Amino acid sequence: MARSKSSSAWLAEHFADVYVKRAQQEGYRSRAIYKLQEIDQRDRLLRPGMTIVDLGAAPGGWSQYALERVGAGGRVVALDILPMAPIAGVEFIEGDFTEAPALDQMVHTLAGRPVDLVISDMAPNISGVGISDQARVIYLAELALEFALQQLKPSGDFLMKAFQGQGFSGLYKNVQQHFERVISRKPKASRPRSPEIYVVGKGYKK
Repeated sequence: MARSKSSSAWLAEHFADVYVKRAQQEGYRSRAIYKLQEIDQRDRLLRPGMTIVDLGAAPGGWSQYALERVGAGGRVVALDILPMAPIAGVEFIEGDFTEAPALDQMVHTLAGRPVDLVISDMAPNISGVGISDQARVIYLAELALEFALQQLKPSGDFLMKAFQGQGFSGLYKNVQQHFERVISRKPKASRPRSPEIYVVGKGYKK
């Protein structure tokens, strides 16, 4: 089957992307790692020995980076609705974050261990219907925040992806209610035309 002009253009852009090439050269699974890396360097989120939960982890770029940063004394527990090839040292749960069984398995896996940082790069499959896509993105972000509020230790940190648009200001204000400092970030690896934006919550006021 012949590719559409739009898909062919996307593939051409993707393989010409400097971050895609860099990820391939450095052995990372996706260009998204450089978004997390830049945010970490600016906001000092990851440290050796931390326990980190990675939501929306597949294909695993963020988990790879997180594992490097926390070291042998740390722990990375990842979850995604999609399968993910194993990463030595990362505990992976395949399940739907919006459903109770996946959440129950995550809580069981953590076994009461305090979480230092929750990171979420979750996003729904984009339909192209702007209003619908925005609502689904905000919904996932709200679920990620709710999870973080339940699992983070006092003074823990939170990082999540959202889309700018309807519902974002309310979501941002909600994060501000629970963290000492809240910042929005648009990393260089985030394509300029993308509405995605990352929200950092520092210092959970549990």
